[in-house]
Formats: sequence, structure tokens, C-alpha cells
Amino acid sequence: MGEIIGLIIGGLIVGALGRLINPGPDPMGWIVTIAIGIASMLIVGLLISGWLGWVLAVIVAAILVTVVQRVLPGRAPRTA
Repeated sequence: MGEIIGLIIGGLIVGALGRLINPGPDPMGWIVTIAIGIASMLIVGLLISGWLGWVLAVIVAAILVTVVQRVLPGRAPRTA
């Protein structure tokens, strides 16, 4: 149970790093970005441990952020 809590906390960091690797317009909010980081850390962290797991989790998070950006429609700027 402690390992999963550690992976979730690490996922917060991984989500932020995945977002930094993939700059540009962001059609999703920070909650979705964090959820992507947690998901990638849980998936990769349960399969691979150590520093290689962290590196792969960041790569997976960057790929997932890109996929979600392509799937979600872009936000139109509001005009007042």
C-alpha cells in the first residue's frame, strides 16, 4: 500500500515534467495533467522500479499529454 501511495505522489511530479516536456497550447486543465502523470507512474512504476521506471514514466506521461492534446478540441480564446 505504501508503494502505491509513493507512486501517486511521484505521479504528481511526473505529470508536471511530462507537461514541461510538451509545451504549447493546453486544451486540458492541470487536473487532467496530474491524472495523466499518476496513471503513467502507476502503470510504469508497478512494472519497472528504480530510476529507469521514473524515466519511462516521464516519457509515457509526455506521450499521453500529446495524445490527449490531439484528441481534445482546442480552446477558443474568449472575446469580451
